Amino acid sequence: MGIKFANITDLVYGLGLVLGLAACADTAPIANCTANLFVLGTAQDAGKPQIGQHADPAWRDGGLIRTASSLALVNTADNQFYLFDATPDIKFQLYALAQYSKQADMELAAVFLTHGHMGHYLGLAQLGREAMGAKNIPVYAMPKMQSFLETNGPWDLLVKLGNIDIKPLTDQNPVKLGGDITVTPFLVPHRGEYTETVGFRIEGARKSAIYLPDIDSWEKWDEMGTQLEDIVAANDYLFLDATFYSGDELPGRDMSKIPHPTITHTVKRLEALPPMERAKSISPI
Repeated sequence: MGIKFANITDLVYGLGLVLGLAACADTAPIANCTANLFVLGTAQDAGKPQIGQHADPAWRDGGLIRTASSLALVNTADNQFYLFDATPDIKFQLYALAQYSKQADMELAAVFLTHGHMGHYLGLAQLGREAMGAKNIPVYAMPKMQSFLETNGPWDLLVKLGNIDIKPLTDQNPVKLGGDITVTPFLVPHRGEYTETVGFRIEGARKSAIYLPDIDSWEKWDEMGTQLEDIVAANDYLFLDATFYSGDELPGRDMSKIPHPTITHTVKRLEALPPMERAKSISPI
């Protein structure tokens, strides 16, 4: 039986959000704004469908395919874009981004990595000489993530060949980009087999967004001194970890070994907030 594939842009959830630089009003069309966020994927690391899950209808209906969680920040003033996480689906996502943004000749200005799990950095391999052959793409990484890339193959070869240029990140220390945009990493509790894990606050002159695809639990974050409710109140858009809908969707697997806040738990936690605050939360699958 043949597989029905949708148009490649249908495989990526392409939602544009105005970050709101001074030249762009809240009601302005995306095309008229200087800085926009695009959602390039909403699935867990392995995407949808997953290996071995042959009953998933997405194998037979390309419209059900979902790529791994990722964001792109497009700065049309500089004709550049910044990528948040380099997923295994990166080549599909960058093609779709060019179609959605209608900026086919954009330059990849930098990559920001959250951590060292497969759905968040494996796409860096596509920047190497076997594929893109990129030249000194800045890759922003926390200290353990930087050390992991520099001391383990094949990632160290990307550094040696000058495909990527690793830039260090520090917790809560903002990185200034063009057009009054800043990106600030913040540490979160998550399985740290090789690297630490961060989320990012992406801020323009008028609006801000949180990209937080992976965290063990909101309660562990409470213990670190940060409450989810405060993050919701302080930002305009939130892209939050929603890896699992409930705790019983992986029969035969020990869910404690792959901790994530479930969608049902996050909804319950935020239910006391005013409706306008709850509406800010946009959760990747």
